[in-house]
Amino acid sequence: MRLRPPDFVARFPWLGGDLQTLRNFVVRPRPDLAPWPARRIELPLDDGSGDRLLAVLQDNPGEARPLVVLVHGLTGCQDSFYVLATTRHFLDQGYPVLRLNLRGAGPGRPLARGGYNAGSSADLAAALRALDARDGRLLARGLALVGYSLGGNILLKFLAEAGRDFPVRAAASVSAPIDLKATQVRIMEARNRVYHAYLLSRMKAELLATPGGVPPEVAERAAQARSVLAFDDAIVAPAAGFSGAEDYYARCSSQGFLSAIETPTLLLHARDDPWIPAAAYENAEGRTAPNLQVWLLAGGGHVGFHGRGSRTPWHDRVIGRHFGACLGT
Repeated sequence: MRLRPPDFVARFPWLGGDLQTLRNFVVRPRPDLAPWPARRIELPLDDGSGDRLLAVLQDNPGEARPLVVLVHGLTGCQDSFYVLATTRHFLDQGYPVLRLNLRGAGPGRPLARGGYNAGSSADLAAALRALDARDGRLLARGLALVGYSLGGNILLKFLAEAGRDFPVRAAASVSAPIDLKATQVRIMEARNRVYHAYLLSRMKAELLATPGGVPPEVAERAAQARSVLAFDDAIVAPAAGFSGAEDYYARCSSQGFLSAIETPTLLLHARDDPWIPAAAYENAEGRTAPNLQVWLLAGGGHVGFHGRGSRTPWHDRVIGRHFGACLGT
């Protein structure tokens, strides 16, 4: 079922793309998840690395709804504000929720020598297989998946490659960098120098927190990287088997995978996102598979969408409507 995008009106004082984006970093208090007991789960990957992904499961006993799996963005984790806000929203709606840390992210860093990248769709598939092997009932009612920013790109790539192998009933991405090269160019613009410095410092910190440390030559290459492009070229791309950053961006951008997605999927993006250009979404509108909906809004920032009329982010409310339409609830 195709929905019409409702109007988004920013909530004062979070006006404009930058303030919409920054609210996630400054807002207090964090969403309260205490009413739903949390269970820590370690999910072994099947690539021979010995790495494991850390996840947090919060169930809704007695409810018969699919498991919502949330995939965070670059330098985020299970405790990112936007992940906690979505978790609270879907727990309130009766869904069980799994907050998945990507390889080596956040509190999952001690469990993995490796790291994640924008193309880590195989890790998502392996995590779901491990979850099913651990407790098949969790997937028995199906899956509803949400990915944010870099995690959204991973999710869309996963849906195209392996979505049909899992009981995925609905999915959504928020502010996904579906054109990685264009995103790299945008984040390195002068107006984004503070964002760029923040992301680069966090990327380096994740690398240097590798259990047992990193080889001196890798640490040196990381120290010498003065941009996200240089870091991707020297660290991320070689670790993932790509010849360099340009190869990595070309082969992992989810815009090239959209036509293969069979799952009913909602792609949300804002024109005033300061990190990710809208052009790729403009090109995708009307050119994707019939089961994909691309909603390109005038405002909302980067994983912001703090709208008038509710403290629940607008994107959580519309994703909830999308899931309900797909699931018939």
